Amino acid sequence: MVKGPGLYSDIGKRARDLLYKDYQSDHKFTVTTLTTTGVAITSTGIKKGEFLLADISTQLKNKNITTDIKVDTNSNLLTTITVDEPAPGLKAIFSFIIPDQRSGKVELQYQHEYAGISTSLGLTANPVVNLSGAVGNNLVSVGTDVSFDTASGNFTKYNAGLSFTQSDLIASLNLNDKGDTLSASYYHIVSPLTNTAVGAELTHSFSSNENTLTIGTQHALDPLTVVKGRVNNYGKASALIQHEWRPKSLFTISGEVDTRAIEKSAKIGLALALKP
Repeated sequence: MVKGPGLYSDIGKRARDLLYKDYQSDHKFTVTTLTTTGVAITSTGIKKGEFLLADISTQLKNKNITTDIKVDTNSNLLTTITVDEPAPGLKAIFSFIIPDQRSGKVELQYQHEYAGISTSLGLTANPVVNLSGAVGNNLVSVGTDVSFDTASGNFTKYNAGLSFTQSDLIASLNLNDKGDTLSASYYHIVSPLTNTAVGAELTHSFSSNENTLTIGTQHALDPLTVVKGRVNNYGKASALIQHEWRPKSLFTISGEVDTRAIEKSAKIGLALALKP
């Protein structure tokens, strides 16, 4: 992998992962098996309240080409073909959903020592074109993310971001929602030995004049067990514990309580992922 600023989507990613990744209030069960020919088959079931959603997916790798096929509860067939490094630093992704004839999309990603570019084009007569990029190096990067609808002639998205990275901390600033939302995030590694880190995100909405502050932390109890916690200024407190009880197989339990309405029941989420 080329060392550099990465893609635009990498700006603020470490803080977002710390604060939001693996937290859930649903019940999720995932099983992955491998056939003798090397095809990975994954079955997923999610219980959302009284609803049960399920999908089954297969993944086939042949040299630098990966093909993913997934069928969901609504009988939609999602196919994604990824070609990794047809040229140095380049990745090509082709995806479509059956029966949605307007879902076809081609995406190209290119990562260089001083730039990361991603562009996608819908395979329709009047496609939505997306272009995002980041320039800089592995210490400082600035980027933008723009989408243009050729059918309406309007920009449907324009965001911008700035990231500053040191060995033990990452700070980033993002302007999203067509300039309506400003977010500042911070990620700091306290102890690499115990995977201890802290992070925070402050978001301001100009249209509603509302501020949201979320603070979180994580810590490894042992090499196989990680605990995380977060709280925001609206009184929502969440925690999770994740244990790798066998290689690549994870059990996660998370919970959320509203400290301003403690009489309400806590939201509990469970996730079990089994991989060979």
